[in-house]
Amino acid sequence: MQIEFLGTGAGSPGKFRNVSSLALRLLDEINSVWLFDAGEGTQHQILRSTIRPRKIDKIFITHLHGDHIFGLPGLLSSRSFQGGEGDLDIYGPKGIKQYIEVSLKVSATRLSYNINYHELEHKQSGLIFEDKKFSVYVEPLDHRIESFGYRVVEHDHPGELMVDKLKELNIPSGPVYGKLKNGETVTLADGRVIDGHDVIGHAQPGRIVAILGDTRQTNNAITLAESADVLVHESTFSKGENKLARNYYHSTNIQAATMAKKAGVKKLLLNHISARYTGKMAHELEKQAQSVFPNTKVVRDFDIVDVPFNK
Repeated sequence: MQIEFLGTGAGSPGKFRNVSSLALRLLDEINSVWLFDAGEGTQHQILRSTIRPRKIDKIFITHLHGDHIFGLPGLLSSRSFQGGEGDLDIYGPKGIKQYIEVSLKVSATRLSYNINYHELEHKQSGLIFEDKKFSVYVEPLDHRIESFGYRVVEHDHPGELMVDKLKELNIPSGPVYGKLKNGETVTLADGRVIDGHDVIGHAQPGRIVAILGDTRQTNNAITLAESADVLVHESTFSKGENKLARNYYHSTNIQAATMAKKAGVKKLLLNHISARYTGKMAHELEKQAQSVFPNTKVVRDFDIVDVPFNK
């Protein structure tokens, strides 16, 4: 599991930061990529990465401000041209379907695949997707327009069969190993009864990633981020700019770091950085946040962050 940042800037594209988009790379887990937001130029950023648009099968939109959605029509069209035939699921606030359908209709764009829209209700909360490997939860945030945050929870991985223990018990390899790995109880040829649960190691806890849209401080952010392995949080403003952040419905780096500490997250990644903060100033944003929450990083376009298992 990896997070690749395709755009880390706020408001409008800059020389060093494109506007918001990130990819949750789940290639090893389910051979797919989930995209979160698609600001203007997202497909250009993808061309500079190893991501293939046809691998993107889910897109989650946090809110409908242009710097988070203006790249969608072009990306959807390119996905069609580049061999994307599988259905695409798009989650987002009410209005995302209308925006996409009008854009495609006016430009006479036809796609080679179906889009399944999942429009979120006003202040919707809770589970919005689940399969055998992942669950996704949503909570409303506090922004000028309706904005949401997402919590991606990987299900626990089953424990591994303890082969060394089986050898110590002189249990011959073969089909019996498969039955024990499935947790079945097996009677051996010599009459011994072996419960599969006794020879399977502890389950490996799944990983948790929280990805928030633009927001002022809200308890719902803590709900989304609780005990997350990685939290992606906006940092439009810096230390001492609390009033500006509140007036513009955004957060400061210190507010994000304080929230990460309260939520007990393991790593904080700050994005949605104002164009005012370049070079040393961006480093200062990071340093300020680290004074509150040490494991903080201000991310840049094309940064790839691994989400490791807990040991």
